[in-house]
Amino acid sequence: MTTLAIIGGTGLSRMEGLSIDRREMIKTPFGAPSCPILFGEFGGVSVAFLARHGSKHQIPPHQINYCANLWALNSVGINRIIAVGAVGGIADDCSTGSVVVPDQIIDYTHGRENSFYDGTHGLEGVTVRAIDFTEPYDASLRQALIDGGQASGETVVSSGTYGVSSGPRLETAAEVRRMERDGCTVVGMTGMPEAALAREVGIAYACCAVVVTKAAGKDGPVDTNALPASVEGGMKNARNILELAIAKL
Repeated sequence: MTTLAIIGGTGLSRMEGLSIDRREMIKTPFGAPSCPILFGEFGGVSVAFLARHGSKHQIPPHQINYCANLWALNSVGINRIIAVGAVGGIADDCSTGSVVVPDQIIDYTHGRENSFYDGTHGLEGVTVRAIDFTEPYDASLRQALIDGGQASGETVVSSGTYGVSSGPRLETAAEVRRMERDGCTVVGMTGMPEAALAREVGIAYACCAVVVTKAAGKDGPVDTNALPASVEGGMKNARNILELAIAKL
């Protein structure tokens, strides 16, 4: 039984090197997930794969059905997730092409359905439920990513805080300065509520945050024309790390 899933973000809607055995579209109480879950092998390990933005990267970050995605993965027996996402680097050591394995997160999003227990679905007869979210990421999955990064020779920042903005626009320089004062290392748009939803259903979760640009104002305006090439190169680094990381799980 497949118990490990990879959630692919921008630049990773298709998992190169994944041999696909089957596809399954899961119905959930929250509607349809972003796309069918793919089941197969990656690096000789049985994995499931879900493209967060859809198979054609057609869903913007603020319109992703995070509840449906996590519910679908939980329903097929997934108990570990490595989530990949493109981010902007805030800290000086987060250069373009590096990979950050965050250990903390700050949620700046708004308007997203962010809990399975919101009183509308009556799941398990529970209308209100609090989860401990002191440490949002799983230590063993984080260590596997760090070890995979070291083995790959890629540049890996082994801790940090992921600041999550709503998108789909990029941030202003003032917003990035605020995040920097708050202690954020990188900024992205998909880290929440994904991490919290995984915790609600008991799935161990870690993030592989791929720096594809410096955040707004750190090196002047963001060069959006250069982003596609940066994303492609960064996700190639991430795939190398993932293959080595999952072999250690």
